[in-house]
Amino acid sequence: MANEPLAVEIADRLRRSILVGRLKPGDCVKERDNAAELGVSRTPMREAIRALAKEGLIELRPSRSPIVADPSLREVIDNIDVIRALEVLSGELACRNASADEIEAIAELQQRLDTAPADADPLDLFEIDMEIHRAIARASHNPSLAETHGAYLARLWRVRFLSARQTSGKDRTYRQHREIITGLRARDEAEVARVIASHIDHIILNVRGYFDKSAPQDGEPPAA
Repeated sequence: MANEPLAVEIADRLRRSILVGRLKPGDCVKERDNAAELGVSRTPMREAIRALAKEGLIELRPSRSPIVADPSLREVIDNIDVIRALEVLSGELACRNASADEIEAIAELQQRLDTAPADADPLDLFEIDMEIHRAIARASHNPSLAETHGAYLARLWRVRFLSARQTSGKDRTYRQHREIITGLRARDEAEVARVIASHIDHIILNVRGYFDKSAPQDGEPPAA
């Protein structure tokens, strides 16, 4: 238990390295080398790697170093299909069960995005965006749903972050967030479900565009 906070901190650092591309798909994540680089023992490093493996960011391999996961488009779309259903249900249940304070806390997160400076760290903004999605799931007051949603959300962090950076859809994303919040305040399940579904459908378009741009052209080797 003493290593848990350190393992969480290490996992956060590795996660950010994966999200911003310092660690690329297929790269080895060597337990000993990374532990030495961070000046920590191998035990919390091992725990951090296992945590990221549960999130789908790292792939564990028997008798070999783990590698950064490189899911296919089909795998990613399958995960998004699941999270679409989970988020629609979360929104509907939040309309019924969320307290006014919980809804206003979600609105405050969006306000942080709306008022962020132009030079804000894109990863910091993305993490706030993801916290909005998690907060809606928690506001459903269905712990099983929130736990399952969190697991699927974590699997999609890298591809959602990278695909979002290649689009100019921030205004639409933030507008849809505000529409969801308006629907939550009105306890309008149908409207919240509609906007969330549309929101996730645009994410699917972004992800497909990201994979299309990332695919090697004829005669080019695959990206490392």
